[in-house]
Amino acid sequence: MSDFQQLYQWRSVLLLMLALCGVLSPTLNGQDQRPGVPRKAGQPLKVFILAGQSNMEGHAHLKTLEHLAMQDETKPMLAAIQNPDGTPKVHEQVWISYLSGNGVKQGQLTTGYGANAEKLGPELTFGIYLQQTLGEPILIIKTAWGGKSLHTDFRPPSAGPFQFREEQLEQFRKEGKDVAKIQAEKAEATGANYRLMLEHVQKVLSNIKDVYPNYNEQAGYRLTGFVWLQGWNDMVDGGVYPNRDKPGGYDAYSVNLAHFIRDVRRDLDSPELPFVIGVMGVGGPTAEYGPAERRYQTVHQNFRDAMAAPAKLTEFEGNVVAVLTENYWDQELTALRTREAAARDLAKKQAKEQQLAESAAKQLENDLRTKEFTPRELETLEKGISNAEFHYLGSARILGGIGKGFAEAMAELLRQQAAGK
Repeated sequence: MSDFQQLYQWRSVLLLMLALCGVLSPTLNGQDQRPGVPRKAGQPLKVFILAGQSNMEGHAHLKTLEHLAMQDETKPMLAAIQNPDGTPKVHEQVWISYLSGNGVKQGQLTTGYGANAEKLGPELTFGIYLQQTLGEPILIIKTAWGGKSLHTDFRPPSAGPFQFREEQLEQFRKEGKDVAKIQAEKAEATGANYRLMLEHVQKVLSNIKDVYPNYNEQAGYRLTGFVWLQGWNDMVDGGVYPNRDKPGGYDAYSVNLAHFIRDVRRDLDSPELPFVIGVMGVGGPTAEYGPAERRYQTVHQNFRDAMAAPAKLTEFEGNVVAVLTENYWDQELTALRTREAAARDLAKKQAKEQQLAESAAKQLENDLRTKEFTPRELETLEKGISNAEFHYLGSARILGGIGKGFAEAMAELLRQQAAGK
């Protein structure tokens, strides 16, 4: 046998052994080309958890996607969300399981995974842009319920039981309320949504194929990141945070959020799980608040500082980051909404003075709108806003920007993690 024949024979044997050991696979450049299958053979599926209250649910009505087409800077985002004919894109490389008060909804990522089927939240652009960055399929597990607090509903186990302040208990007694019953109900509610969140995450992870049919069980999965967007119910609760207008008035929130991060990592057996904190930012930067909002300026800023504080702890350095959602606020929408309210008040005043009938009063209001706003401004009001300020105006532009910002922050955490920083 010639040297060439011997070399060829040994090469054939080696290739066969490698194939049997799973090192080689019948794929192109180690990448499975079937739709919905991880591109990198043998690589664990990356799983991301999103959790919070109503703004994580998402209240941007689908009609506000039209607002994205009105500005050059947001047209690329619209192109990532919709097909040229206006139908929603289905993102075949992103899968999602979403638990809310409406039950469980799951499948490939598209619009309609917001507070209801006609709304979207930050999950959409988070999934789109993070998947594009990673270049492989991802799974999102989202749990969100409106009107939930960290001090009670999402309270983590290591924070201990909720304790009413003595002043609160005394007030209950003065009002003739059953203090024992109130305390029992609070104990039952404490941590309820934290537990529901974990139960859903664990249920999905125990049977990923139920969400993602082509999941590669041999490759497995890896919990890769967590995004938290919550805060309104804590921010407005003067009973739990009586000194919220003073420095340190929300320190208890910072402590509870740090416990939350530790407990999530412990309960999901993922000690270095990257964590993105979406810092409450409704209204935009507090320094830019208008006259009507300035009375809330100190309280809002105090709360934002408290939300961001855990990211500065030494133990969380490099694996927890705070994203200021105020940076994605749309100041044009705020200005238009303020002017619209002023025009409406003026119309009501004039209608009352002139003792106009309801139909005439409505016509007066429409005439004032036409006079006070340009056609483009009226179109912006119609297409850009679908909800209240505390729901980020129900704006696809704002929530879409937030989701993209979360994706960019998560990608940077993963880059740092991979670099060993």
